[in-house]
Amino acid sequence: MGGIANSTNIRLLAFAFDLAMAVLALIASLILRHGSLAQFDFRTLFLGGILPFATATGASLLIMRTYRTSWRHASTADLTNIVYTVTLAILIYLPIGFVVSRLDLIPRSSVIMAWMILILLMSGSRIGYRLFREGRLFFSRRPMLAGQVPILIVGGGRDAEILLRSLDRSSEYYPVGVLDDTSRGALLRGVPVLGAIAEAEKVVARFSDTGDRPRKLVVVDRNLSPDRLIALVETANRLGLTVARGPDPTLLRPETLDAPQLSPISVEDLLGRSQVVLDPQPVRDLIAGRRVLVTGAGGSIGSEIVRQVCAIGPSAICLVDASEFNLYTIDIGVGEQWPALERSTRLIDVRHKAAIDACFSAFRPDIVFHAAALKHVPLVEGNPVEGIWTNVIGSRYVCDAAVVAGCLALVLISSDKAVNPTNIMGASKRAAEGYCQALALAGLAEQSQPTRFVVVRFGNVLGSSGSVVPLFERQLRAGGPLTVTHPEIERFFMTIREAVQLVLQASALGAVKSDLRGRVFVLDMGRPVRIADLARQMIRLAGLRPDKDIEIKYTGLRPGEKLSEELFHEGESVAPTDIPRLNVASPRTLDLVSFVAALAALDDACRHGRQTEVVGILGALVPEYCPA
Repeated sequence: MGGIANSTNIRLLAFAFDLAMAVLALIASLILRHGSLAQFDFRTLFLGGILPFATATGASLLIMRTYRTSWRHASTADLTNIVYTVTLAILIYLPIGFVVSRLDLIPRSSVIMAWMILILLMSGSRIGYRLFREGRLFFSRRPMLAGQVPILIVGGGRDAEILLRSLDRSSEYYPVGVLDDTSRGALLRGVPVLGAIAEAEKVVARFSDTGDRPRKLVVVDRNLSPDRLIALVETANRLGLTVARGPDPTLLRPETLDAPQLSPISVEDLLGRSQVVLDPQPVRDLIAGRRVLVTGAGGSIGSEIVRQVCAIGPSAICLVDASEFNLYTIDIGVGEQWPALERSTRLIDVRHKAAIDACFSAFRPDIVFHAAALKHVPLVEGNPVEGIWTNVIGSRYVCDAAVVAGCLALVLISSDKAVNPTNIMGASKRAAEGYCQALALAGLAEQSQPTRFVVVRFGNVLGSSGSVVPLFERQLRAGGPLTVTHPEIERFFMTIREAVQLVLQASALGAVKSDLRGRVFVLDMGRPVRIADLARQMIRLAGLRPDKDIEIKYTGLRPGEKLSEELFHEGESVAPTDIPRLNVASPRTLDLVSFVAALAALDDACRHGRQTEVVGILGALVPEYCPA
């Protein structure tokens, strides 16, 4: 209650102050007009001029609520509101003054001057108070306090200005300068722009003999390319500095006194690509108001599909996963973020045909995203029956159930390892691709079933459960070494969010275009990244030196592992689509009758654990499979 009373008192004080300024403005305008107030009778002036003007100003203050704004955080919006308030006060005063004195007492020119003077008094008092509270009343910066961390801000413009404003209230960080390519020599809230971003090392050298040498680089430039960011991290490592990202400007609140939260540069920042604006409407048309089922819903890709799908607004969603913990985690997340969305959770292994059929029969999905798979190459290589049973036979069960349920579309999440596979995991994913293609082409020829089959192929995603990034993070926490299988091994990488966005775009395109049936959508993964280089970058991000503070150890290629992955088979024709970073390929196809016969034999061999037969049938289905 004390806080509410205190706030009310402050507002009453601000209201009274503004009324006093109105009286002062009117008196000042009369003195400027006549040289003095000697010619006015005080009682007549008060009743005929001051009282009506103060009444009009009070009414305007109440209407515009100007007295409720925070002086400490006065902004251009508040100054605009003051102009509107004073203008409204004049408009209210004119009819009142006409009734009281027919406007004979106060000259018209004095009214105009009073308008200008009152604006200056109200806005000047607020700006002065804010400058006083921020310690910048006389345009001098507050000195660095003991314990504050000197930082150098990388990037200028509005984002830098917003961060500097937030740092004015921080006792943790002190900005000693700004690096910006376009405003060298300028001042941002009193902080000098000391040079371009590429001159970081020279700028830091200027502080070498002073106590305010920067200890941290804070990046606010959201458009800084990965190459320039890598160079900045390397420079910071040489200088013994850490690098952090400034907070999202939209999350900074002027009323908080807390220090802005700086986040470490992530490996996604170093490997990421510029964002491409994609048209969301086709995806909305496909998903919104429909029933969606996701297999592997608790996995890295599956859970991101679930989140992006739920954000679009399906009528219901069914989460299917063989892992109890993963299913629990994604179910809790969906329930908390979209509590009104109808959802179903099914703990099912896709190899269990009866359970899959029952799930589809009960839920009746319109759209299916099939992300369930065994994907860890060495584990699948050591357990080929389990991998093939899940990735091939399980995919067949899901596809067949989608046809029986009359689904509009099924989307298979495939892998770049399906191209010229040298391991069981890649060959099994190519077989799953082939079955979807065969179903798609059979449906196109016979026009007998409405289900569209969409296959989307892409490489590694950063931060997924099977990615090398979490492994490196664990090894860094343990003090190293970071293990890499081969100095020249390289992989394609993409963030999970971008991959799933493109998967949804491919789904929308494949669901409506008949000429794309039987073809495989392939995401443009950009340039491959050497894993050894990735390891070095992660070591630098931790503020350590590769091969000195942390060792990189080469362990040799694992079973089934290739030095480089491919996105296309040499015999596949490739064409771009209208969607940026999304291409289509036309792989070799097998007729559905032959495929069904082979899969029936494969199913029986998997059930009875006949490993040699299982691998042999897979090799016949995928003739390009060449074990490493």
